Amino acid sequence: MGYWREYRCNWKALRFQPTLAPGDKVQKGKAMGKTNSRTSLRRAGMVVSLLLLLAAFCAPAAQAQTRLIVRDSLGLPGINLTCLLTGCKVITGLGDPNGQLFLVTFPPILDPITALLRLNLQTGILSVEFDQTVKTLPTYAGSDTSYLTDEAPTPYYGATVWHGYLAQPANQLVRTAQTQSAFNVTGAGTTVAVIDTGVDLTSPVLHNVLANGYDFTRNISGGSETGDVQANPNQSQATIATVNQRTVAVLDQRTVAVLDGGPYQAFGHGTMTAGIVHLVAPQAKIMPLKAFHADGTGYDSDILRAIYYAVNHGAKVMNMSFDYSTYSSELATAIKYANSKGVISVASAGNDGQYTVVYPGGLPGVIDVASTSNYDVQSSFTNYGAPPVWMAAPGEGVVTTYPWGTYAAGWGTSFSTPLVAGTAALMLGANSNCPSWSVPIGLANADYLGNLNLGFGRLDTYQALQTCRLL
Repeated sequence: MGYWREYRCNWKALRFQPTLAPGDKVQKGKAMGKTNSRTSLRRAGMVVSLLLLLAAFCAPAAQAQTRLIVRDSLGLPGINLTCLLTGCKVITGLGDPNGQLFLVTFPPILDPITALLRLNLQTGILSVEFDQTVKTLPTYAGSDTSYLTDEAPTPYYGATVWHGYLAQPANQLVRTAQTQSAFNVTGAGTTVAVIDTGVDLTSPVLHNVLANGYDFTRNISGGSETGDVQANPNQSQATIATVNQRTVAVLDQRTVAVLDGGPYQAFGHGTMTAGIVHLVAPQAKIMPLKAFHADGTGYDSDILRAIYYAVNHGAKVMNMSFDYSTYSSELATAIKYANSKGVISVASAGNDGQYTVVYPGGLPGVIDVASTSNYDVQSSFTNYGAPPVWMAAPGEGVVTTYPWGTYAAGWGTSFSTPLVAGTAALMLGANSNCPSWSVPIGLANADYLGNLNLGFGRLDTYQALQTCRLL
């Protein structure tokens, strides 16, 4: 993973504009006898040799297969021929509406810079970027979550939930119950795509509201995250235990032992974010799109596929509780496409505790969400600074669903974000009278906390819905 991070930082805007004349490039779609003169080939060979020699000195030795995201104006036939000429392999299309975007790989024997150079010299290639590794957002679990163990069974829109899930401070602060009652809104008729580690498809709270999803890490339908681990908790022995650095869950100690550690540090993350969306918009459909593994890592290419899938399968809101520290032009293109289709993109501001910009939160048209405490104070871990931060929402000790029918509390902008995404679903759902263009305006009608770093302030679902009636 560190290998890919090094290249992501040092070559983030790498795009070569070779000075070769058009006749010096290998032309796709021509017979070999018609491509170039001997002089042109000799000149091209010398230039390429020099570039490759330079790359050999500047780049470290290849340590893994090189993954590149390539946009080819000639589509699948073009990229297939390019790979025939350069030695790459087309893995899959990434779902863009023009059929131009692909994931390709080069074998480990070729260093990444050489691979990128080879592709940039080909006709039809519009852009190439490394398939960077992305992570879900880590923070450290806090304390003072006595409401997590409030297990009193309470009916909630066709399911039975723990009372602490509904009565928790975060839910009270944003006035979810008051909003649902006053405006008769539940998110019905709206689908929220949760791009994350997947969702427990058997969750007794969520299973009735789940739309068809997809697992991009395995290329199978569903979007379940429970296949990542083998554990079956015994709820008769359940206690609160720390299962990773960002959550505490009500689990038995045997299950905690299975989950504790690097390979499972983000397990449950997607079920948790989905549960928060459901808390705010209980009749909105949730589309689980698994683009991350249980350790919290995922590829840019899988996230791009998930975004295009969400837009093309009817999602009206996307919850993205992850961030890139490096700009991706293809991520920006995918978000722009979603915006053009009226999809509301909600993303986390990040957990570095810095005045900084991360992506997709920092992209135009994205609702970038920071975190506050249950006392309306800026969280110590949250990134901040407006713009791009649009607003904040509670992100400390937020109680939500966890795999195996249990519950957990989470800290981080990961858990602030679905509160806002759920509110967007309320605004777009039945009886709301909110067109998509009004959603950012309504969300901006928040409780201003006197902190310019948190944008328009802390989420207030009531004021957001009320705005729709005034526009």
